[in-house]
Amino acid sequence: MKKAVVIGSGISGLSISRMLSDRYEVQILEKSDKAGGLIKCDRIDGNLFHKVGGHVFNSKDQTVLNWFWQHFDRDQEFLKATRNAKILLNEKLIGYPLENYLYQLPENETRAIVEELVQMLVNEKDKDVNYDNFRDFLIGNFGENLYRLYFGPYNSKIWNTDISKVPLEWLDGKLPMPQIKEVIMSNIIKKEESTMVHASFYYPKRDGSQFIVNRLSEGQNINLSFQVTDISVDAEGRLSINNGSNLADLLIYCGDVRQLSKIMRIDDRELKDALESVADLPSNGTSNVLCETDENNISWLYLPEEKFKAHRIIYTGNFSDTNNEGTNRKTCVVEFSGKQDKETMLQELKSLPGNLKPLAFNYEPNSYIIQHKGTRSKISNLKSQLAKYNVYLLGRFAEWEYYNMDKAIESAMELNVKLT
Repeated sequence: MKKAVVIGSGISGLSISRMLSDRYEVQILEKSDKAGGLIKCDRIDGNLFHKVGGHVFNSKDQTVLNWFWQHFDRDQEFLKATRNAKILLNEKLIGYPLENYLYQLPENETRAIVEELVQMLVNEKDKDVNYDNFRDFLIGNFGENLYRLYFGPYNSKIWNTDISKVPLEWLDGKLPMPQIKEVIMSNIIKKEESTMVHASFYYPKRDGSQFIVNRLSEGQNINLSFQVTDISVDAEGRLSINNGSNLADLLIYCGDVRQLSKIMRIDDRELKDALESVADLPSNGTSNVLCETDENNISWLYLPEEKFKAHRIIYTGNFSDTNNEGTNRKTCVVEFSGKQDKETMLQELKSLPGNLKPLAFNYEPNSYIIQHKGTRSKISNLKSQLAKYNVYLLGRFAEWEYYNMDKAIESAMELNVKLT
């Protein structure tokens, strides 16, 4: 069999390696001492810590669902939950998505928002429009009042960038495209949201997304603590990793695409230019705190207000009781954009709901990718240049796409078909 090397053992790397295994001898190279990438978890005195947010699974793509459930017993190994997300505004919990729960806002806010939406409808603003950027999309679909109250501050906080420079295309399939008539109707009949991918989701009964990592790792040849320092092509045209310590006919790169220009040793001017064009793409890191919290039935709590540095709380302790084995309380993960010092986070925890008690901290330098105009064309060009040498990009930070678990698997399936 020909040999394939996969760099990175996150959900993308683990998925593509399993898909290729019927045709290739596959080896995974992982720089960390533990597989899992952004979805790995640790146990802290018995409590499960999703170190980068909280990862759950569902998909509206039946082929993704079929592939995933080939590896798991859905009924025996997973729990199914209905998403119960809330937004904290003026110390009051409001339903999510906010546009469906306008009636829960103070009357003056509700009136201003509804009047604006009605006027937009009268002016025929409820049509398909090709918005230039994310900010214009939000204002065009929800109006200035909702943008001011929630969409502007929350998205500016979580992405930590000027969202007027973010092209809308990068959120295709990740946001519901609302219609003003539906927003108004939802507030009259009080209809629950069901169109979002994770309106309901599956979660492992034990060990969270680390359970998924461990299962997909079974039987795989994973070389941990392996730092790739150079990639070249040998005299026979095979791909060479670290001066021949690993040879491959096919290379799938699931790492950070910005690092490729430092390790790719192929004398090709067009390839070098393409690599350099993506070397400074912007991203955000996150600081996460595992906490004990009071009893509640919330899954996600969004924090748009500027007085909070944190942007959300993920109540992972509600996803499975086995996540709380080190405490008689529930647990949650509080997520901050960027690197925050410990004292700042400790002070903020005191002002957040739930009588939070910190248990562990984690900082991930790169959690969210940011696209600007031209980003996709740069990545597309780089993919074309790399394909000449049987090198392919896959995953959130390799393809520079905001993939959740289901989208990462979907992209792996598409690449597998391409390589067949």
